Amino acid sequence: MSGWLQFALLLALVVAIVRPLGGYMARVFAGERVFLTPVLGPLERVMRTALRVRGDGLDQSWKQYARSVIFFSLASWLLLYLVLRTQGAHPWNPSDLASAPWDVSFNTTSSFVTNTNWQYYAGETTMSNFSQMAGLTVQNFVSAAVGICVVIAVIRGIARRGDGTGAGGGGGKQSPGGLGNFWVDLVRTVVYVLLPIATIGALLLVTQGVLQTLGGPITVGTVAGGEQTLSFGPVASQEAIKLLGTNGGGFFNVNSAMPFENPTGISNFFEMLLVLAIPAALTGTYGRMVGNRRQGWAIFGAMVAMFIALVVVITLAEGHGSVAQHAAGLHTGAFDGSTGGNMEGKEQRFGIAGSGLFDTVTTVTSTGAVNSGFESLTGIGSLVPMIGLGTSEVIFGGVGSGLYGMLLFVILAVFIGGLMVGRTPELHGKKIEAREVKLAMLGALYMPFAVLTTTALAVGTGHGRKSIFSSGPQSFSESFYAYLSQGNNNGSAFAGYTGYVQPNGNNDGAFGITFADLLGGLSMLFVRFFPILVVLAIAGSLARKRVAPPGPGTLRTDTPTFVVLLIGVIVLVGALTFFPAFLLGPVVQSLTTSLF
Repeated sequence: MSGWLQFALLLALVVAIVRPLGGYMARVFAGERVFLTPVLGPLERVMRTALRVRGDGLDQSWKQYARSVIFFSLASWLLLYLVLRTQGAHPWNPSDLASAPWDVSFNTTSSFVTNTNWQYYAGETTMSNFSQMAGLTVQNFVSAAVGICVVIAVIRGIARRGDGTGAGGGGGKQSPGGLGNFWVDLVRTVVYVLLPIATIGALLLVTQGVLQTLGGPITVGTVAGGEQTLSFGPVASQEAIKLLGTNGGGFFNVNSAMPFENPTGISNFFEMLLVLAIPAALTGTYGRMVGNRRQGWAIFGAMVAMFIALVVVITLAEGHGSVAQHAAGLHTGAFDGSTGGNMEGKEQRFGIAGSGLFDTVTTVTSTGAVNSGFESLTGIGSLVPMIGLGTSEVIFGGVGSGLYGMLLFVILAVFIGGLMVGRTPELHGKKIEAREVKLAMLGALYMPFAVLTTTALAVGTGHGRKSIFSSGPQSFSESFYAYLSQGNNNGSAFAGYTGYVQPNGNNDGAFGITFADLLGGLSMLFVRFFPILVVLAIAGSLARKRVAPPGPGTLRTDTPTFVVLLIGVIVLVGALTFFPAFLLGPVVQSLTTSLF
């Protein structure tokens, strides 16, 4: 019962956060003065000066905004790759770690710049403290900021009218088709949203026992004739932004299952709250900026309904256990694992309910942090994170990326609804025409195409099989999930599929599996930036359209009926695209008496 109460409390707090944090972000991106302006205003001015942004900047068209996003991300990629390739020359490298192989660095760089944070490596044996802070943690901030900037630009495109009026902020004098200024949005996101919340979050995590030090590893004993060491480092500062920015890359190999990253039940709960805070609150920001708060709550309601369903399924599935466990005489009981259920791969500290909830939270967002082993889930239990990813991660989703992905499905739902009532589809008084529908379909189908193509290459070629170590449906699940995770910019893993081999437990003598590293890295880059171009193009098109007054046949998009239609479109276009793959992996596995 404590697990269900924990879930209810988390959901209640998320609902409570939507309005204040959503309203705060709406004021920030409108360029209004907020309560943190006296404290953080000087930092904002310094960052604007460094980026050579004068005043409120120039209002950018969608193409100009997209070029700024691509240019900034390319510069970030080059800088991070340089940091990772010169690791041996860095300070704050107490273990004297050399750089990882070039292909692993390529994959890691692509991963963190795209807000994926997929890790083929173990953080504590591969990355120096300098690389963790100056490289990975910095990208945790700016890659998350890019996603938020893009969704704010999309919201402005929906809210603005053809004469350039509408939702302000993000640039100087508004222009028809303008979406704001990326550089201004970037600074405001980092200074007023991510930095203050992450700072408070890091301090709270420290009070729970999360590490924060520049010290090196310590020896605690010997195992099999060799020294046993514990790695120390600046964990809390990275942990807070990895969760708040829905990044997910852990300082340690086992991520939030490690007591140094997640030591208590309170820290576990707080980490889940950090993950959901901004993606949920952005629905409130959307409602305020488009002038229809009911619309924001409708989108939030669709997200919550699907989220609840997935949490219930994974909790019941893991509490019931697997076929193999039943055959061995292990019968179900309490969900904490004390008298049954599937406790394989789970922490006694969190139990089945706490692990299942955490797993769902981090896979319906693009976070990828874990506090248990996904590869140890039951067949049906493992289907839940796959469905979370298979819906294009629009059930909250990543910061920014979840909402602009959801808006693609909103456009498709409006189009289908318009056909059903025999009226030209409209969104907030703007006609949805062929251009917007075609772009929305491209945006919705890009990810399934990338994931299924890369999975086929991985399991059907000799190059791909070098990374596979399991067999049967579990093997397919691990390989499929690897590219489903990378293809959704998530970062969680089923284990069993690798792109990096460390025979000595560090970078000495280690080598990457080039095929997996390059295929995954290119996939992450493609599925991050292609939809950004799509949604910005849609926003630019909508920004130039004039608003027509609603009529008697107008399909309202802020009603429970539309919420049901929206969920149906997400399931049909999103999750069911992967139905054959789900059958080959977790569904077949759930019907067998294999180990899991």
